[in-house]
Amino acid sequence: MRVITGSARGRRLKELEGMETRPTTDRVKEGLFSALQFDIEGRRVLDLFAGTGQLGIECLSRGATSAVFVERRPDAVQLIRDNLRTTELQDRARVVAGEAMAFLEGREKFDLVFLDPPYQSGLLEQALDTLTRFDILNPHGIIVAEHPADRRLPPLPPPYRLRRTYRYGKIAVSLYRREPDQENEEQRP
Repeated sequence: MRVITGSARGRRLKELEGMETRPTTDRVKEGLFSALQFDIEGRRVLDLFAGTGQLGIECLSRGATSAVFVERRPDAVQLIRDNLRTTELQDRARVVAGEAMAFLEGREKFDLVFLDPPYQSGLLEQALDTLTRFDILNPHGIIVAEHPADRRLPPLPPPYRLRRTYRYGKIAVSLYRREPDQENEEQRP
């Protein structure tokens, strides 16, 4: 696993041993970041089921303002910290050891949220529901949800809408965008 581009381009990231964590494949990661390339710089990122931290680290390398990594496994939390040191991006990162749903209830706001929990856990649908219920995405924000290609994700309530689903063999990535609030948009300078 390597960082694709940006300030940490080419740096190798450590991976967790065993089958409990499934890192995003290179093909999916390249396609995903090609789709998001203009939506990263200057953004606040949440890597919710962070695993190795590779998605949030890629965003930091590409100019994201900050990233929060949430992971419940102690070995993964340490690995994320190690990968941040390796890429020299720890100054704009915060690693949270804990449960994803509890973190979402804190109502901190983000511009870009990555959701890639274990496929059969049911956590993806739960995270989408919690995210939209607590409305933690800023206007124009994006939710990136990785899931099996044969699973259709539920539609989300307004102001969220499915922007597009990309398929990479057995893996799919769905992008949801949070539409702006009309009253807030009208007050912008």
